[in-house]
Amino acid sequence: MNIRLEKKEKCLAALSVEIPADKVTEERNKVMKAFVAQARIPGFRPGKAPKAVIEKSHGADINQEVESRLIQNSFQDVLKENPDLKILNVRNPENITHQADGALTFEAELITAPEITLPEYKGLEIDIPQAGVPDEAIDQNLEQLRQRFADYTDIDDRAAEKGDLVIIDYTATIDGKPLDEVGGEQAKPLASNEGYWIRIEEEAFFPGFTDELVGTKTGDDKEIKVTLPDDFPIESIREKEALFAVTVTGLKNEILPELDDDFAEKIEAGKTLEEIKTLIRDDLDMRQKQQVEEIKINGVLAKLNELVDFDLPEDFLKSETQNQADAMVREGMQSGMSEDQVKEQQGDLFQAAEARAKSSLKTNFLLSEIAEKEAFKVENSEVLQRVTIMAKQAKKPVKGYMKELQKSGQLGDIRQNMLFSKAIDFLVEHATVTEVEPETKTEGK
Repeated sequence: MNIRLEKKEKCLAALSVEIPADKVTEERNKVMKAFVAQARIPGFRPGKAPKAVIEKSHGADINQEVESRLIQNSFQDVLKENPDLKILNVRNPENITHQADGALTFEAELITAPEITLPEYKGLEIDIPQAGVPDEAIDQNLEQLRQRFADYTDIDDRAAEKGDLVIIDYTATIDGKPLDEVGGEQAKPLASNEGYWIRIEEEAFFPGFTDELVGTKTGDDKEIKVTLPDDFPIESIREKEALFAVTVTGLKNEILPELDDDFAEKIEAGKTLEEIKTLIRDDLDMRQKQQVEEIKINGVLAKLNELVDFDLPEDFLKSETQNQADAMVREGMQSGMSEDQVKEQQGDLFQAAEARAKSSLKTNFLLSEIAEKEAFKVENSEVLQRVTIMAKQAKKPVKGYMKELQKSGQLGDIRQNMLFSKAIDFLVEHATVTEVEPETKTEGK
């Protein structure tokens, strides 16, 4: 067999194959034997029809089967001759020709995995927040609990001051039009409200908004102008001036409970204040550890991606970009974006989807290479254990759920993701981790 393989850019390879006449004849005899045994020809007992009759009745099917088998066998021979070649997909073979001497020739374009020279992936340097829960975090949580158990009294004898709670009704417009008409469905929750509680403090609602409420009393009407910030979630109304027509319907004074054992008893019966603090610390510590693990994973993957670059298969990149774009559209629609807003942001959305797709594909190829180099494997028992957990969560029988996954092709994805997880755990385990103090936010940031 004569095999010519030419590697090209962007994970493509051109394949030309010539299969000798004796190989073609050998395969044709095998196919013919199978057809003779199985074909049903009127006037002949099964398996007794002459080959010439079979050939006349099923010639086209026989030729197609012979070609299909020879081409598939050829791909196996290509892999034997090129053990480092990883074929991801094969585009339809072209120029399939039966030569005069009986040989069969064809050409095909192969989509291959990237050729990756792995960098040193052990000892990747990552920074994580310094361990430990600061007392300030405990105090903030206690303060939030105090507010949940606060009492509120009406303020009747004075105007609103800093720190007071003001209850307002409001409607918002931009250029005389309702806010949701300009900003779309996503802006509807902000367009109007009744009985809205707001504390008079610098960062409440919009910067400067509550300053305009200082000095108001119950029953007062007031118009407040606000310039929406340049990072406002709804792009179409960023940096636009909104006019809020406000009616003050009440003023409240917040009375917080004392931080003592009586307060602790309200939170959890039988607990002292110190015991509540310990529970809060333990909960925050657990959350911090979970966040640190996520930071480690994101850190090693980002560092790994920085160290190496390679081409990605265009077909795979297009498909993954579309998947990411579809996911981003679903996320946007679920968060309240309208179809018109999605169309307006289509360009930016697709650009972001492509960036996500590149990062995701690149990471997956790198993890596959590391898993192969480290000889990681996922045993069938591990897959069964994972599927059993998933079946329980879905409240389905394990066997039936397994068949569903096999039929949909998801079982292979589960195995692959488990292999990736092993590679990620390995990277994190061998990373060089440095604890750093969390960045302190400067005023106005």
